[in-house]
Amino acid sequence: MTAVPAPRPGWELLAGQVNQRRYEALRAYLYEGASLQQAAGAAGYTRSALASLVRDLRAGKVTVFAPPGVPGRKNSPKKDAARGRVIELRREGLSIYEISVRITREGTPLGRSAVSDILREEGFGRLLRDPEPEASISPATSGRDTALPAAAVIDFAALPGRIHTTMAGLLLAVPDLVALDLPALVTAAGYPGTRTIPAASYLLSLLALKLTATRRVSHVDDLLCDPAPALLAGLSVLPKKTALTDYSYRLSHDHQRAFLAALDARMITAGLATSEEAIFDLDFHAVMHWGADPALEKHYVPTRSQRSRSVLTFFAQDSGTHNLVYASADLSKASQHREVIAFCDHWKQVSGSDPRMLIMDQKVTTQQVLGELDDRGVKFATLRMRSPSLVRQISALTPSDFRQITLDRPGRHNKPRVAESTGVKLTSYPGTVRQLIVTGLGREAPTVIISNDYEITTRALIEQYARRMTIEQRLAEIIQAFCADALSSTVNLNVDLDVVLCVLAQALLAAFRLRLPGNYDHATPDTLQRRFLDTPGEIISNGDSITVKINRRAYSPVLRHASLPADTTVPWWGGRQLHFEFA
Repeated sequence: MTAVPAPRPGWELLAGQVNQRRYEALRAYLYEGASLQQAAGAAGYTRSALASLVRDLRAGKVTVFAPPGVPGRKNSPKKDAARGRVIELRREGLSIYEISVRITREGTPLGRSAVSDILREEGFGRLLRDPEPEASISPATSGRDTALPAAAVIDFAALPGRIHTTMAGLLLAVPDLVALDLPALVTAAGYPGTRTIPAASYLLSLLALKLTATRRVSHVDDLLCDPAPALLAGLSVLPKKTALTDYSYRLSHDHQRAFLAALDARMITAGLATSEEAIFDLDFHAVMHWGADPALEKHYVPTRSQRSRSVLTFFAQDSGTHNLVYASADLSKASQHREVIAFCDHWKQVSGSDPRMLIMDQKVTTQQVLGELDDRGVKFATLRMRSPSLVRQISALTPSDFRQITLDRPGRHNKPRVAESTGVKLTSYPGTVRQLIVTGLGREAPTVIISNDYEITTRALIEQYARRMTIEQRLAEIIQAFCADALSSTVNLNVDLDVVLCVLAQALLAAFRLRLPGNYDHATPDTLQRRFLDTPGEIISNGDSITVKINRRAYSPVLRHASLPADTTVPWWGGRQLHFEFA
């Protein structure tokens, strides 16, 4: 038999602890099958004491083992450094938002969540906004009424002579808003105003969310305490989220359509869209709903690689400038294939003629609608679905059926091979089309392009379709920069208005990009927001003029050499002049 080793030193210390005795007694009775008397005697308990211990354990009143510790760092240096100042500011009655802004200005940046954690740990309660100005739900907080004033047209006489703002760069968009004549666009669209807030100010308030990349799933209150967004809109303070939501649902699709028509006319005049070339890339984008039980149809959402409840939106991009010129939302499955015709009608209203050519995916419309485009004299280039018979036809092609062409594009996929044929009949298309079977474009399967344009060269047709792929990139940039990706949010905007605001915001940043020197021709909207619009500074009121002094940053030399106007007369500021200075 194997001898039982002697206990090592220290066992006597463990054996004498209360929890160890409890564990051995409970294990002997509950797990090893010993009787109550045997288990109690071995651990030094009486029978009744062990019975009570078993009863309390089963009732959840006894904890034998200590709970595990929380992994990770047990302290936060940033919170600890700012804790005293946060408590001091809260005792002055400042809200979480105001405390975060104040300590960030003082050189100790701390987000709202971190400030909230400190106040909760220190026992502070919420500040009451109404109805008692001095009431608070916690005796630790002095309390005050933190209700913001109602939105109204700005009184420049009451504007402080010098005021700090964390969003001074946002006002860099004002010269291009004036150049696009925003008040005239709003008038042409017939947007309504209220007794206290003009229609242009409402639209500019919503535009501020886009230009500052403020997600609608977060609180719009982030912008309410800063003077720059309110000055952009010509208001003393921005409207609250309920007012913005209510206003967006007062607008109909006719308003958005009229606004886009007026905007496109201004974009053509400013060189942001081309009327002569008139080649457009078309695509859909599904804006997914993140809430519960939506009354929406299911559409394919690329980010999820599945069909989900969403709102289907439609965009048109000028192929020459890569700027968006059209957007529409809330399309149904029954009518989405007709949106191509709606865009042709829109562009004919703007420019006086139909688009010259449309580049689109095969799912944008149907073959019958392609026939309508051909009757209107509109050229198109789209993909053909690879049916089993078409796949067999492609497989039967020999290398001698292809010829190589060289595209004017960088990368290793610039020498595709093409097998071209004309007079190809489709199932539901009334005429015949030109068909290109292309390999070597970077995809495993051959790309089958069909078109009714027999005059354009093979190389130019393939290049046009290859350029069409940039619309997917532009839509991704819009989603990232202008936050067009959430239907369930604090500010529940009418999606039709939301996508039109995306078109306007992209046009403004495209115009601003043209003012910048250096290599900013292909800068994305989020890059412009991060480097220029998201810059602090000061607003200086000089009576009949407003000077915006932008703080020094790494990209300040770019702004100094930008072609910004020396003075800009802003109509919604009562004709006051806007002037920029750089620290």
